[in-house]
Amino acid sequence: MRVRMLAAAALLLGVLNAAGAEEINLYTGRHYDGDQLLYDGFTKATGITVNVIQGKGDELLARLEAEGDASPADVYLTADAGNLWRAETAGVLQPIESEVLKTRIPEQYRDPGNQWFGFSRRARVIFVAKDAALPIAVETYEDLARPELKGKLCMRSGTAIYNLSLLGALIERLGAEQAEAWARGVVANLAKDPQGGDIDQLKAVAAGECAVTMANTYYFVRLLRSDKQEDKDAAAKLRVVFPNQATSGTHVNISGAGVAKYAPNKAGAVKFLEYLASDEAQGYFGLGNNEYPVAGGTSGNPELDGLGTFKADPVNVSVYGKNQPAAQEIMDKAGWK
Repeated sequence: MRVRMLAAAALLLGVLNAAGAEEINLYTGRHYDGDQLLYDGFTKATGITVNVIQGKGDELLARLEAEGDASPADVYLTADAGNLWRAETAGVLQPIESEVLKTRIPEQYRDPGNQWFGFSRRARVIFVAKDAALPIAVETYEDLARPELKGKLCMRSGTAIYNLSLLGALIERLGAEQAEAWARGVVANLAKDPQGGDIDQLKAVAAGECAVTMANTYYFVRLLRSDKQEDKDAAAKLRVVFPNQATSGTHVNISGAGVAKYAPNKAGAVKFLEYLASDEAQGYFGLGNNEYPVAGGTSGNPELDGLGTFKADPVNVSVYGKNQPAAQEIMDKAGWK
C-alpha cells in the first residue's frame, strides 16, 4: 500500500511540475502538524509552492537513492544530524553556497561541507521523578551509569537515532572505551527492557515504573502544552535536569535539511533553506513543535523557554553521524536492546 501511495505521489508531482508554476518538491521525515506553517509562510514570502511528500527518514533516503538523477526531490528535511549524515554519505545531497545560511546558522549546527544545515534544536536531557529518593544526585550523563542507580532507569532502544547520536557525542568526548563502559553501566541500571518512544519513557517515570530517564525537550513540553489533563499531570511529576552544566554541556541535536543532488529547482530549494533560517520560520519551529531556534534568541514558546537557559555541548553535530557506526557497535556489545 505504501509503495502505491508513494508512486501516486510521484505521479502527482510530475503533473504539478508540468503545469509550469514555480514550486519545490520536499521530501520530509518530520511529521509535525506545525510544519505546515513553514510551508505556507515560505509560499507567502516567495510565491513558490511546496509539494510535500512525507515518510520515514530511512524510507525517503532509500527512495532518493533509487530514483537517482530522475528524482523530483528538491529538498530533504529530517530530524537528527545522524539522519542527515546518512543522506550525505549516501550521496543524495549537494553542497550549496549561501551567505545567509553561513551567517544565520552557527557553525556547530551545520555540515562542514555545506551539504546540510540545522534549523531547529532539541536538547536530550535527564528527567527525574520529583518524589524519587535517589542515593545520588543525577547531574550528568555519566551519572546514569553509576551502580547506585541499579533498577532505576527507563530508556529508549539502543537503535533509536537519538540515543545513537548521544553515544556518538560521548565517543567523541570520552573515547570508545569509556563510551562502551558507560553504555554497559546504563544497561545494568535498567528497570525494564527498552520499549516505546520518548513520551513513553516520560510517562513510565511519572507512573513510578522507574525513577530516571532521558528524552528530548520538545516531548516534555508537548506534555506540558497538552489538552489532556493526564499528560499535564505526568509532566508535573517530573524534574528536568540539563546535564553536564559544569563540564561539557548538554547534548543538543537538530532538525535540518539539504538540497537534493539532482534538484530540478535548486534555486528554489536554496531559497527554502534560507527561509527556514529566517526569524519568522524560527518562530514557527518554536511554537509549532516546541523546538529551540538555531539562529539566536528565544523560542517564543512560554513553556519551552520556561525550562530555563543552559550550556550546550559545543561539538559540531556532524560527529554524531561520523561516530554512528561505532555507536551502534557499542550498543550491540553492551546489550542495549
